[in-house]
Amino acid sequence: MYKVGLYRRVRQAYYVENKSIRDISRTHGLHRDTIRKMLQYSAPPGYRRSRPALKPKLDPFREIINTILKEDENRPKKQRHTAKRVFDRIRDEYGYEGGYTIVKDYVREKRLRCREMFVPLSHPPGHGQVDFGEALVVISGVELKAHYFCIDLPQSDDLFVKAYPAEKMEAFCDGHNSAFSYFGGVPQRMLYDNTKLAVAKIEDDGNRRFTRKFEELLSHYLYEARFGRPGKGNDKGKVEGLVGFVRRNFFVPIPRFNSFDSLNRCLEDQCRKRRDRRLRSHKETIGERFERDKQAFLPLPAFPYDACDKVNTKVNSLSLVRYKTNDYSVPVAYGHREVQISAYVHEVIISCGTEKIARHERSYDREDFIYDPLHYLPLIEQKINALDQAAPLQQWLLPDEFATLRRLMESRMGKKGKREYVQVLRLIETFRLEDVLTGVREAMRLQAISFDAVKHLLLCHIEERPARLDLECYPYLPKAQVQTTLASEYMDLLQGIQP
Repeated sequence: MYKVGLYRRVRQAYYVENKSIRDISRTHGLHRDTIRKMLQYSAPPGYRRSRPALKPKLDPFREIINTILKEDENRPKKQRHTAKRVFDRIRDEYGYEGGYTIVKDYVREKRLRCREMFVPLSHPPGHGQVDFGEALVVISGVELKAHYFCIDLPQSDDLFVKAYPAEKMEAFCDGHNSAFSYFGGVPQRMLYDNTKLAVAKIEDDGNRRFTRKFEELLSHYLYEARFGRPGKGNDKGKVEGLVGFVRRNFFVPIPRFNSFDSLNRCLEDQCRKRRDRRLRSHKETIGERFERDKQAFLPLPAFPYDACDKVNTKVNSLSLVRYKTNDYSVPVAYGHREVQISAYVHEVIISCGTEKIARHERSYDREDFIYDPLHYLPLIEQKINALDQAAPLQQWLLPDEFATLRRLMESRMGKKGKREYVQVLRLIETFRLEDVLTGVREAMRLQAISFDAVKHLLLCHIEERPARLDLECYPYLPKAQVQTTLASEYMDLLQGIQP
């Protein structure tokens, strides 16, 4: 192909210097037909085919390849045919005798033609998009995967992010509560993917059947829910991009915090700071554009939605209830009764009727046992021989004074000492551990080793009054013998000190 400089000299000689084609051909050594083509174009037009190149070996197999690529559209991306796999199949199954390169070029060209194109969208104020993302975090020294809830407001590019231990319904609902509180209002419409947290089933006509909790959330906040097409993340491309932005900017380097609450306070601070940014092609900051979103919001209800998963179940003979493969304890007085579990993001509350009977930190392990030792003390007091093997007491970390008190009680009272020790532990059901510990320490200082003494000294400490122990109630104490003083003994004393 001739360079553009030669085109310029040929065209200049003909149009400016008025030379003939014959003279130009003689000067530059070019064929006259070539010169005539150069006079038609100011730059080399490139090679142009008048018709597609013939591929006699591939042509009989085009429809087979097209069928394979068409079927791939409904297959997972990681299980679609590569060009090499297409080549292997048409060679082994259909007798193709051509080379690999021509097949590869055809597959690439075919896929380029089939790639989807998108229409730029505009977003009105007061609309939002929702999605979850994943990132590694370190909480209390343990590295784990956090699932962060994201809401993006496409009109203003404002965002809200909150991290959770797992992508569960209660996290989904709590994320909405926190986001609406952060924004100071409720978006008119929210766009979701077809998450199972919200969509129970997609009907044949394309309508969605919502889950019960999502129906309750919509009824509480009264906004409209919209959904993208299954497998089409571009339908909510703004929040899809936000998920990646948050991972790259808020979770790099890997954040380290003592709790999820501390992590979420940091994430909220970063969301607020981002409102001062001015993004490309915008003359206003994110915060200034957010004001238009806020004006279009629905008002917040008087109280947030109760973001928990509620399950009715029955207490078993071990005074345990099961939720999500984990067992939580309840007081033994409620054994074999019907109860309701309210599972929040970080807490599990168990109720019987209108009474809340137990509260535990939620576990996201599997087949875990979460005990409250106080729930079992009334039963252990009756079945005192189970004291040493009671599983709920094994991980109960008490001050060393309690172990010392138990040894003293058992050495002085035997089996009865075990029962009195459990009675001392049961004081923690009513009083603070610090106050009970004070009573135990004072009882050991006075060597009044009994439940009655500990309770009496505990009450005196709380009521801030002097302790008066009746030593007749404590037969285990050594009794002091006090004799009657005689007058003659005083006389002997006086004589002993005279000069």
